Amino acid sequence: MSRRPTITLARVYDDPAPEEGERVLVDRLWPRGMRKNDPRVGRWLPAVAPSTELRRWYSHKRERFDEFATRYAAELESGDGAEALAELRALARKKPVVLVTASRDLDISQAAVLRELLS
Repeated sequence: MSRRPTITLARVYDDPAPEEGERVLVDRLWPRGMRKNDPRVGRWLPAVAPSTELRRWYSHKRERFDEFATRYAAELESGDGAEALAELRALARKKPVVLVTASRDLDISQAAVLRELLS
């Protein structure tokens, strides 16, 4: 019997909680003001992030979230995104994962879509 992955979301600017799991930055762009070795980031997988074109179209408008989620899932089925998604799945099977993003609203971020796809 396989266990359900433990996947949570957090803002990259928040301090990690003790034993929360491995942090994985799922943004295509590096967060402003963060050093490359900042422990709040953890592993960075830019290939799993939405394309620049999709990100700009979406612009974090709540009314576009459902369409964004559909388009983003389709993007992840091919190319580098598929490999990065498979890497995330493998990691989540081994240990708890925290998907981190610079997005202000986690509920309508790409991290929320990824959590649904990985669950």
